[in-house]
Amino acid sequence: MTDTPLRPPLGRVPRTVITVLLVIAVMIPALLIRDLIAARTGLAPLADAGAVVVPMAVLAWLAPRVSYRRRDALLWPVGVGGYVFLVIAWRLAYLPYRDWPPRPDEAAHARWLPDPRYAGLWHLAGFTPRRGWREAPSTPAAPPR
Repeated sequence: MTDTPLRPPLGRVPRTVITVLLVIAVMIPALLIRDLIAARTGLAPLADAGAVVVPMAVLAWLAPRVSYRRRDALLWPVGVGGYVFLVIAWRLAYLPYRDWPPRPDEAAHARWLPDPRYAGLWHLAGFTPRRGWREAPSTPAAPPR
């Protein structure tokens, strides 16, 4: 298995489009659920809670794929969850490449891509959030000097 992903990294415009589509795909169902709860029960606080649950669940599900922890979804009701969700969507749009440093628990499995076309990028091979690491690392994670 090679450490270089198959497709080249996306440019800024495609990455932005994918990010916007991800945000829309999460926020529209959340707002629809809010409206349905409000129309059915007439309880605005319950409707607001319903609108928060959808993005929190999606955030908790996607966070480990982009070096965030599931508990970061708890930031949604505080107010910074929207920003965290945008960062996660931005990072998801770039996968399998990573333009952010790996977390300490991911560092042993991260690969600094040596090809000059991919300068400054990481690749995290063998990780699935549900199953964990599939294979042991074969090379150190440190970038070349």
